[in-house]
Amino acid sequence: MGRRNKKKIVIEDLEVFELADKGRGIAKDKEGRVVFIERVVPGDIVDVMITKKKSSFLQGFPVQFKKLSDIRIEPMCRHFEHCGGCTLQNIPYNKQLEFKENNVVQVLNRIGKIYPEMVIPIMPAPSIDFYRNKLEFSFSNKRWLTKEEMDSGISNVEDVLGFHRAGAFDKILDIEKCHLQGGISNDLRNSIKELSIEFGFSYYDARAQTGVMRNMMVKTSSLGQCMLILSINLHDKEKIESFLQAVIIKNPKLTSVYYCINDKLNDFIMDLDMVLVHGKPYIEETLRDVTFRIGPKSFFQTNPKQAERLFDVVETFAGLSGNENVYDLYTGIGSIALYIAHRCKQVVGIEEVAAAIVDAKENMEQNNITNTVFYAGDVKNILTDSFADQHGKPDVLITDPPRAGMHAKVIEMLLTLAAPKLVYVSCNPGTQARDLALLSEKYIVAKSQAIDMFPHTHHIENVVLLTLK
Repeated sequence: MGRRNKKKIVIEDLEVFELADKGRGIAKDKEGRVVFIERVVPGDIVDVMITKKKSSFLQGFPVQFKKLSDIRIEPMCRHFEHCGGCTLQNIPYNKQLEFKENNVVQVLNRIGKIYPEMVIPIMPAPSIDFYRNKLEFSFSNKRWLTKEEMDSGISNVEDVLGFHRAGAFDKILDIEKCHLQGGISNDLRNSIKELSIEFGFSYYDARAQTGVMRNMMVKTSSLGQCMLILSINLHDKEKIESFLQAVIIKNPKLTSVYYCINDKLNDFIMDLDMVLVHGKPYIEETLRDVTFRIGPKSFFQTNPKQAERLFDVVETFAGLSGNENVYDLYTGIGSIALYIAHRCKQVVGIEEVAAAIVDAKENMEQNNITNTVFYAGDVKNILTDSFADQHGKPDVLITDPPRAGMHAKVIEMLLTLAAPKLVYVSCNPGTQARDLALLSEKYIVAKSQAIDMFPHTHHIENVVLLTLK
């Protein structure tokens, strides 16, 4: 039965039977149409307000829960209902893994018509909380309010420090404790909020584009090191450094402290000058026998413990014996390339972001690795016949592209190179399935394994081994 509410359609008594690949619940209406529902758990029975209506599916959010699922659990985080980050925290971890593994297989089947010869069980994360090594927080002079708070007429003018809510660019959900990052992260954030108010620094107003305190990034490592990067809209070196000295005194475990001055209209800071005011210019992380130096602009795997296990899967799929010529596409800071270097003859890495290649070369030198070579540039432009002639055709080709997957020109070149083994690491099974379908001209998918890098979220990595037909 359906009813209308303020010209919106509400469909009653929908039973959620599955999670979709983005963590939304799936139900079907009486006509058999798929309904995607936000913030529900399989087994819930809900009335749903429809917000989008297409010929093949509907989309909406629950306005009333008629029955709660038996698998629901109490979320660990007090911000769960409003944060929008760890959307699966109310589902037991073993169930999260089941949903993610099933979704990967279904996406490969549905989009790519890919049916791996072997599907290895999903690899759980060794830690399901405090597993991230990088978080970014935003300052705002306006707090995000719940519907009940808005209805009460309470003012949202308040200095807050936390996360953006989806669709609320100018308001921030104030965070007291985040379960994503361990070490001194929570104490550091809360002390910076307290001290910045004591110093009388105004918080950023995204609409008026005024205010001093803008953003902060915290990077940690499993070695107990911590880097703070403060983005501030203030051209007063003395005041900034006086404030940061107070932060350092209150947080003596800080390894490295930077600031950048951002008076732009956007929050992007990677194009700004970083000023080091305390400690070393980097923090360090060790994966197996390779130590990486991570600077303020370095990209590094956000879940290092699970990254090491992911790299082990890549190495196992590659079947390295010590004699292989390996290409590592989209190498980033060379994390996979350097990790496997001592188990093959040579690794050739290509990465579009030039700053990442600078990091890769520095880490190569710091670890006394001599059999890797790195190139900065777009993979589709660098990976050519002449490049292969120069470096030798690969025995193993590893590719770890961004969410958009690989460019058609890259896939064409992979088919031309016809490496005996191709290991494809993906953070987006949908684009991976699309690319695998194109590669099926010459390859079969011998193995597939999902790896959970980000517990309590819908995100999943998948690694496949392709072998020549």
